[in-house]
Amino acid sequence: MGGNEFQAGAELTHVLVVRDLTAARDFYRDVVGAEVVREYGGTSAVMRLFGTWLLLVTGGGPTPDKPTVLFAPPEDPDRVSHEMTFRIRDCQASYAELRRRGAVFLTSPVNHGSEIRCFFRDPDGHLLELSQIT
Repeated sequence: MGGNEFQAGAELTHVLVVRDLTAARDFYRDVVGAEVVREYGGTSAVMRLFGTWLLLVTGGGPTPDKPTVLFAPPEDPDRVSHEMTFRIRDCQASYAELRRRGAVFLTSPVNHGSEIRCFFRDPDGHLLELSQIT
């Protein structure tokens, strides 16, 4: 592979494995503000969120192209291997709006000097962060 063949026209999709597709779809649509693009098979929802793709899928076993891989939602929400950070202009206002929409935060925004941030989880325990650079 030479040149820009890999990058030309490419877009990034975040895949999150969820227990309840309806609950996850509703959370990302109604709380976070994602646009539902399509759903299929009762197991997947494709969404647009802040200029990127978000694919919510229910768990499943190996397939011919990933013969040893099991898709499963997080077992322990306090052990994180993936997080999405939303870079926003006003952390306090975004925190208040998302709480109004039903998001449950770990703490209120914390000022770290160069950054104000706070964390919340989706219905499956995936960690999400609001971050304001000061």
